[in-house]
Amino acid sequence: METKQFKAESKRLLDLMINSIYTHREIFLRELISNSSDAIDKIYYKALTDDSITFDKDNYYIKIYIDKDNRTIKISDTGIGMTKEELDDNLGVIAKSGSLKFKKENDTEDGHDIIGQFGVGFYSAFLVADTVTVISKAFGSDEAYKWESKGVEGYTIEPCEKDSAGTDIILKIKENNEDENYDEYLEEYTIKSIIKKYSDFIRYPIKMDVTERKLKEGTENEYEDIIEEKTINSRVPIWRKNKNELTDEDYDNFYAEKHYGYDKPIKHIHVSVDGMVSYNSILYIPEKTPYDFYTKDYEKGLELYSNGVMIMNKCSDLVPDYFSFVKGIVDSEDLSLNISREILQHDRQLKLIAKNIKTQIKNGLLDTLKNERDKYEKFYNSFGRQLKYGVYSEFGAHKEDLQDLLMFYSSKEKKLVTLDEYVSRMPEDQKYIYYAAGESIERIEKLPQTEMVSDKGYEILYFTEDIDEFAIRMLMSYKEKEFKSVSSGDLGIEDKDQEVTESEEKENKDLFESMKTILDGKVKTVKASKRMKKYPVCLSNEGDLTIEMEKVLNSMPNNENVKAEKVLEININHDVFKSLKEAYDNDKDKFNLYTNVLYNQALLIEGLPINDPVEFTNNICKIMK
Repeated sequence: METKQFKAESKRLLDLMINSIYTHREIFLRELISNSSDAIDKIYYKALTDDSITFDKDNYYIKIYIDKDNRTIKISDTGIGMTKEELDDNLGVIAKSGSLKFKKENDTEDGHDIIGQFGVGFYSAFLVADTVTVISKAFGSDEAYKWESKGVEGYTIEPCEKDSAGTDIILKIKENNEDENYDEYLEEYTIKSIIKKYSDFIRYPIKMDVTERKLKEGTENEYEDIIEEKTINSRVPIWRKNKNELTDEDYDNFYAEKHYGYDKPIKHIHVSVDGMVSYNSILYIPEKTPYDFYTKDYEKGLELYSNGVMIMNKCSDLVPDYFSFVKGIVDSEDLSLNISREILQHDRQLKLIAKNIKTQIKNGLLDTLKNERDKYEKFYNSFGRQLKYGVYSEFGAHKEDLQDLLMFYSSKEKKLVTLDEYVSRMPEDQKYIYYAAGESIERIEKLPQTEMVSDKGYEILYFTEDIDEFAIRMLMSYKEKEFKSVSSGDLGIEDKDQEVTESEEKENKDLFESMKTILDGKVKTVKASKRMKKYPVCLSNEGDLTIEMEKVLNSMPNNENVKAEKVLEININHDVFKSLKEAYDNDKDKFNLYTNVLYNQALLIEGLPINDPVEFTNNICKIMK
């Protein structure tokens, strides 16, 4: 029998495909099952246009046979089959797809789209097999043919016997080697797992003889192995069902079955879109962060299907980084794929789907915020940090998408509030959205810088996470209201009696200059202040870099020892200032001592480290003598 050679380019492509294109060998079964599904689809389509053909769904299925002794797997279907010419034409030229040709010749607008239009899927069989045999009998034909190949050497075609129309693909599984354990593909459990993973939603039954251990009839404790034919796949995916047929429990069960998380999602979003691009999706907003969420090992992405066949386990292009917590699936008939289902072209359809999904996630979160506040706050406590990173990243490119989802603790409400809620209750005379940054709510409430804003009756947002101030600096404003730190040198609310007069500045100018000299570059300037009531001293800042941002940046591994431009403010209405002034006039050593103590007190209030704690404690002891 003559061995036919693959064309030269086909031989090179086959070698490349086996060794490079597919990263997971197990997808061979997905590809072959998809081809079988196509073959049945073709009969279904013919039945729609030919009244002489009756399509009885019960007669159409795919069956998997495992023969451990002979090291074979057989994938058998009751589909349309192939003639000798089709075997030669479709399987003799790699990357020529009979399914694609069929689709072009027949406008399949009824929804039964053809899955296997990708050309090289069949040849993934050589990932696990030394020899691939195809026995096929075309629908309406009396003749059957056998196509056989050992890979790049070529293939043969000869007549054979087959009782009914359809195709059998028989794989002679390779022997184990140092790198690969091919025996696993002869295990019933492995094959069932691969079917469930990739082909669970193929619309035709995928059958298999399954061994189950059952109690022997007529006995109480004697068991035996029973082999039964079972359908392995679920067939109808939940996302293609009518929403009215599904309950919250159905969605929660699917979340658990897909192992998206051990928590219960706070929300599911079920979307069916028909338009420029058509797809179905179910998206989940989790309640809790995965253990590895903020590590480099975490992989974002949604499961991507094409006509119910899994293409990618995690398609990262479908969700932006700031929504990386979202779990779920997308199934579309419109995606363009090349070479294999693993290599996805970043085409227009995918980008359209991703854009729509981003909007659906945002709208779902806004709906939860509006109608299920408790659930949203649970979500926000887990993933609010990620939203803030999204505002900060890419120079604020996504701030418009995310600003309405942000929440911060309110000094007035004593709970999380949105920016919209803050702005909606601002008094008419309030110019800015005020915020205070610190390690905790308790510490922020004690900051002397908050006194003037609080006394004015203005609400303050508390920033307790290291990303908060960076995100807000990128946001810059909300609804035309700028953000202002309470540590800013100019709060824009000073009353006349809270302003330092020219005479007071002139009177104390030399004192503050002396303090600045003593502190030797530790502060940009020292100035008189009336913003405080019960505190003698505080630090404010000038410039874009705040004191809290300095702490965050200097805590990072690539510490560049950045410094905010600090201003030491002295409360000239406080009794301590009287002592400071007296020391300046009469005792320079004591003045030096007081200056250093006040500066270190200001550092402690801000949560900044003291350069020399021993010196500070000694100075306190000197004052106490």
